[in-house]
Amino acid sequence: MNSPFPSLKKYLQEQMRMSHIYQPVMIKRLLMGDGKAKDEEIAFELVQNDVSQIDYYIDRVNNMVGKVLRKNGIVDKNKQYYLLKDAQYLNEEEKSFLITLCNDKIDSFKRERKQDIWDHRRRNRKSIPGTIQHDVFERAKGRCELCGISKDIKHLEVDHFVPKSLGGSDDISNFQALCYSCNSRKGNRYKTDYRSYSIIYDQRENSCLFCYINREKLIENELAFAIFDKFPVVEGHILIIPKRHFDNYFEITQAELNATHAIILELKQKLQEKDATITGFNIGVNQGETAGQTVPHCHIHLLPRRENDVENPRGGVRHTIPGKGFY
Repeated sequence: MNSPFPSLKKYLQEQMRMSHIYQPVMIKRLLMGDGKAKDEEIAFELVQNDVSQIDYYIDRVNNMVGKVLRKNGIVDKNKQYYLLKDAQYLNEEEKSFLITLCNDKIDSFKRERKQDIWDHRRRNRKSIPGTIQHDVFERAKGRCELCGISKDIKHLEVDHFVPKSLGGSDDISNFQALCYSCNSRKGNRYKTDYRSYSIIYDQRENSCLFCYINREKLIENELAFAIFDKFPVVEGHILIIPKRHFDNYFEITQAELNATHAIILELKQKLQEKDATITGFNIGVNQGETAGQTVPHCHIHLLPRRENDVENPRGGVRHTIPGKGFY
């Protein structure tokens, strides 16, 4: 039997196309195990090379466990170093005994809690279908939807706006793409009581024209829907309406932005597939009476545009102020 050395060497030096470090890490682990390794062993090797995991746990050390142990007088900190108080006075037998106590505590806690202790790290649970994850990342265009950093700099994860444990759904409008830093620190940065979200999204106003609309809905998701405008400016004029009752567009949540934007993208595609004469769109919001808002429920106008539907389209939305469209 010939040695695989030449083919492996050629693959590593010439043929390998890398989008991450995963391939050489896996090959290295297999070589270290005489050509054999369990999937969990390979996964462990990947973790050892994943800077995002190191960053995550540095944050846990400094903002969680380190704070607790300093507060209780167990450790001190000098720059990046943590110091066990008076450790120099421990003999080897005492250190060995204390290490055994630590191991006992760890093992006991693991037995009692099982895998629940790692739920905060299970960002991409298998319960989120791969197609949904793909759509979330595609919508984010390779960037964190909170800080905007590129996936090439920090790994992106799929996160629920409203956690599953608090009633959040698996509708795509309840997902966002976050870098590992924003995902792990979200709870610390934003003191949002997510329990309130299940309440505010159910807010309706009995007298509101849009809250209890009885007309046919063109598209609907968990947080928004679309209808044809009753008084269209152009053929195919559509309104995209968040289900929650609020009148001010600037109070829209990120989840509702995602929900309305998803509808706009779907409508744009369907309209152009149905009508090849549509070559442009106006998208707009009238916020406040002085801006022309007549229904006190936030809504977005989508206007399909066609060649020669007006004499001169230059200026677009600038024509909301007469005479200011041309410049």
